[in-house]
Amino acid sequence: MLPRTGDVLHVTRAASVQFLRPIKFRVIRVLDWPTYDGWLWLDGYELNAAGDAVTRRSIFVQREGLQQLHAAPEPRPHTVRTRRPVARTPVRVG
Repeated sequence: MLPRTGDVLHVTRAASVQFLRPIKFRVIRVLDWPTYDGWLWLDGYELNAAGDAVTRRSIFVQREGLQQLHAAPEPRPHTVRTRRPVARTPVRVG
């Protein structure tokens, strides 16, 4: 699973040994820094029990060890609106 912006993850020791105490993490973005195969850098917020962001962090984790708690909402389709032509009238100068 490759996380997306807005996903809420449960990050445990399965993702990295640094997480002896599991955390909830809301993804801002997946960083494109060079890593080992199967590992990735995530930029986001650590969440408290109420789901509020408490600390911004960049974490280095194994993709296979991440558990998704809440998926990001699907992006809305872009709607194209047609514009009305602007009525232009002559202006007298001078």
